[in-house]
Formats: sequence, C-alpha cells, structure tokens
Amino acid sequence: MSIRKKLLLSNFGMVLIPIVLFFVCTMLLYGVFMQDIQGIKQYYGEDGESPRGLASIHRQFQRRDDLFSGIRFLTEYEPEKLTDSTFQKEMGSRLDELKAGLIVAKSGTPLFVSAYVRDLDFGKLEDMSLQRQGKPGGEEYMRSGDIQYSVARQQGALADGSRVTVYLLADMSPMARLVPKIVPVAAATLLLILVITNGVLTLIVSRSFIRPLYALKRAAERIKDGDLGQELRLASRNDEFGELGGAFEEMRVRLKHSIGLQLQYEENRKELLSSISHDLKTPITAIKGCVEGIMDGIADTPEKREKYMRMIYKKATDMDRQIDELFLFSKLDLGRVPFHFEAMELVSFLLEHVEELRLQPNNAGIEFSFAPPGGERTYVRGDREKLHRVLQNIVDNSIKYLDKPVGRIGFELTVAPHEVIVRVRDNGAGIAPEALPFIFERFYRADPSRTDSGGGSGLGLAIVTQIIREHGGRVWAESMAGEGTVIALTLPRTAPANTEGGRT
Repeated sequence: MSIRKKLLLSNFGMVLIPIVLFFVCTMLLYGVFMQDIQGIKQYYGEDGESPRGLASIHRQFQRRDDLFSGIRFLTEYEPEKLTDSTFQKEMGSRLDELKAGLIVAKSGTPLFVSAYVRDLDFGKLEDMSLQRQGKPGGEEYMRSGDIQYSVARQQGALADGSRVTVYLLADMSPMARLVPKIVPVAAATLLLILVITNGVLTLIVSRSFIRPLYALKRAAERIKDGDLGQELRLASRNDEFGELGGAFEEMRVRLKHSIGLQLQYEENRKELLSSISHDLKTPITAIKGCVEGIMDGIADTPEKREKYMRMIYKKATDMDRQIDELFLFSKLDLGRVPFHFEAMELVSFLLEHVEELRLQPNNAGIEFSFAPPGGERTYVRGDREKLHRVLQNIVDNSIKYLDKPVGRIGFELTVAPHEVIVRVRDNGAGIAPEALPFIFERFYRADPSRTDSGGGSGLGLAIVTQIIREHGGRVWAESMAGEGTVIALTLPRTAPANTEGGRT
C-alpha cells in the first residue's frame, strides 16, 4: 500500500474510529447513569421500570413542545383566545401533567397563572424579560426554590391595541442536575478517545515510516564505512519506501561490483607489471651477456661475433614482438582498438590464410590442411585484419607445442543456422586438464618456470579472446595430453550485403 493511501486511511480512521468508540462509550455511560435516567422518568410521571429508557422521556418533552408551539401560534395569530378562561384552564391543566406552566399577562399584569407555576415570583420573571428586551430570542433559565425552569416568552397584540405576553415555563430540574454530571464525563471520554485513537494511529503510521528510514540510515552508514556486503531488505514493501529500497539496493550492488572491479583491475595491474618485468628481463639479460662477450673479447672470431649479433637481433625481435602484443592487449582491454566490420566470405578467407601459412619459411615441415564444407557460401560479420591476427596467434601457440616428427595443424569449419564454428586442431603435446581453464588468461604459460624458451609473451590467446569477444563470439579449448589440442571459436553469420562501419 502506498504512503498516500496509508495517510488517507489514517485520516479517515481518526474521524470514524472516535465516532464509533464514542457511540459505544455513550451506551456504557447510559448504563452508568441509568439510575439518574430512571429518576427523570419517575419525576415526569413515567414508569421507572419501563425498558424504553430515554424514549419515554423524549415523548414527554415532545408533547410539551407541541403544546408550547400551539400556544405560540395562537399568540401570534389569535391572541384573543389567550384571554378565554376556559382555554387558559385547559392549557394549564395539560401543562401541569407535563411538569410545565403557563402565565398570560396583559400590560404587565398577570391574567392567568397555571397551578404548576403559581408559586413563581412574577416580578422576577418580568424583570428578566425586561432585561432581555431588544436582544435575540431564545430560551432563558431561572430558578425558583429547588426547581430550575426554562422560560420562553411570546408577545401578541389584542384587538383593543394592548399587548398580551405569554410565558411558557418547563421544569428542567432533573436535567439540570444530570447535565453537570454527564457532560464532564462525556467530554473527558471523548477527549480520551481522540487522544488514544490519534496516538495509536500516529504510532502505527509513523512506525511504518520511521523503520525503513532507520534501515536506510544504517545501510548508508555501513556503505560510508566501506561495508557493502549486507543486503537492504526493503524491496518487498509495496510502497514508495519499497521503490526507494530497491533503488538503494541496486546502487549498493553496483557500487560493490564497481569496487570489486576496481580492486581486480588494481590486482591485474600489479600482475601485469610483474609479468612484463619477468618477460623482458630474460631477453635483456641475454642481450647484455652477448654485448659483454663482444666487449670483453670473448667473441674473438668473425663467426663468434656473427653468432652473438644474431643472438642480440633475435632477443631484440622477441622483445619488440612482446611489446607490440602488450600494447595491443592494453588497447583491447581499454576498448580503444578500432574495428572495421564487414560481411566476409569465410571459406575463401580460411583458404587464403592456410596457403599463407604454408608459404612461411618458419613453418617448413608442418602440414596445414583445410577441407571446406560443401553448400552455399558462408558469410560472417568480422574484421579481416583482426581475424587474421586471431588465427595467426592460435597457429603460433600450436607450433610451440608440436612434438611429433611430423607436425599437423588442421582447420575445420562447421556451419550452424546463426553462427559458424572454426576449429584449429594440432597433434602437439596437448595441455594438462588442470591447466586447460587458464590458457586464455594473460601471461599464463603451462610451463610453471615461465621460461622464455618458447619465445611467447603469454598474451597470444588472451588477445584472441578479446578480439573474438568484440566480434560477438566465444572461444574455448579442448585438449588431451599427448594427443593434441583444439582451439575453437564462433562468429555470427550475416547476409552478403550486410556491412557495418568501424568502432573506435
């Protein structure tokens, strides 16, 4: 439930609940003051055992008010009737039964006083009426002995021009005694209900707000202290705090991932520096040894000097190749190498590459093969230069571990509906099962001593992985020690006319 709905329901409850509770408390107060109510019923002549309760008292008051209304009407429209002694006695008798009285006065002199109010001080009543003259109408109250009266006054004009005044008096003594008892209790009850209801609803609603706020505060403090491992459990709430908690939790997860990547990058940077130092130290040491041999006169014949110079040239070439591969790998890792994708016909591309490998002098004695599959021409989305580098790195890696009298490297192509699979298979020494998952990591060599006898930089297959990933493919290895290795990669197929621009 949203916060807005909670607030609306809370405000609605703050109005409705006190009304319901006050009604219930009113029923309870009725029971508490039942004895006083029974006394009022008896006072007005009703049966005190009647189960009708306040209804009988209300009926009495209604009869009295009906008589009062009729007398007021006559005072205004037929005032002459008020001077009729028969009418006066009839009204007085009926009002006496209802604990009420009637006084009819003409020009300040009483013409008729009913029996129930015969002991009332008329002069006091007249003075009270004079004081109210010119003020807004309404009932007044006066006391006579132990009786509390409500007084209503009405004036009319007689035919002779004189004015007649009618005083309607109702005995309110029982109510006057009950009201001071019940009003404070009812007011205190209502106030207590309002306080409790508002307090409970405010507590419930505020707790639903405060708890998630404190949870967010604690989570923010943990993040400030570097603790990103604890989950914030607010997303299950179906309100605005749940949305906020979900966004906060997503921020925590992304921040944790970002810091983890940053730490990994830092670790990789340290490993990279260590690997570069190791890989460059060996050829530099060999070059220094050759130069010192020449300077010290150890190479005292033209043949020795030429041997030393060739060694220096070879090591310098190896260093140059390692630096080039390191530079390429760094640019690939940072996404700063431009790719120029186009729709390539893969079979002809592989045939050209195999023929190029056969013609390279360094590959003498190695058999290269490729049997193109039949069927229609196969197009892939690729960068020719980068894919050439991929195949060359895979072949160079295979050549390093060829240990059979006749080395064989074969290319295989499998065409699937949405991609093609290129496999490069050799009959070399193979890779141990425990080393197979790591061969695509940078600077990894299956040889634990990390010697440079193979002439590799340890970045060849890592570069292959980066380039194939940019092509939207994947790469993996299959090998069995002593029998050979298969390096497989996938490329997405495309239509012949589908070409795309480069990416920098």
